[in-house]
Amino acid sequence: MTASDSTSRPISTLSADDLAKHPVWQYSHDDDQGELSVRPVGRLPVSSLSGKVVGTKVRLSSGAEIWALIGSIDSRNKRLNQHYLTISVEHDGHWFHLARYHDHDYVTRGPDQLARFLGRAVDDVFPLTYDVRPFAVGDADALAGVITKEPLERLSRAQIIALAVP
Repeated sequence: MTASDSTSRPISTLSADDLAKHPVWQYSHDDDQGELSVRPVGRLPVSSLSGKVVGTKVRLSSGAEIWALIGSIDSRNKRLNQHYLTISVEHDGHWFHLARYHDHDYVTRGPDQLARFLGRAVDDVFPLTYDVRPFAVGDADALAGVITKEPLERLSRAQIIALAVP
C-alpha cells in the first residue's frame, strides 16, 4: 500500500475499483473532510469488522453480481446482522443505500427502490447474498448471509434496541 492509499477520504468517493484494490475500509476521524471518512486496511483478514466497511461483490437472485459496500457487520452474531447490517450497491458509478424495514426512510430507500435503481424486477434482486469471509475472522454463518426483500423476523422498535444492547 502506498502512502496515498492510506490517506483517509470521504466514503462517498469510493468506487468499485477502490473496493477491488482494498476490500476493507476503516472509519477515520478526519474531520477535515466534512463527511464520514475512511481509509483502507492493508492487512487481511481483520480480526474484527467493528468500525469498518467491506467492499465486495454480492449476488442478486438472478445470478448477476454487483459491487456493494457492507457495514455494521458483527462477525459473530448472524441475528444481529439480519437487522443491522447496512448495504450500499453500486450501479453506473452511483451508490444506492438500502434502508432496512425499521429505518425511517424505508419507503423511499427500500427493496422496491433498490430494484428500480438497478433497472431490474425486485424478484431479480432479492434475495441477494453476500460473503465477507475472505476478509474477516469470525463465525462463517455471520460473515456470509442473505438479505431478503421482507425480513425473516420482524422486530418491534424496543426489540431492535434491546438486540443492539448486550
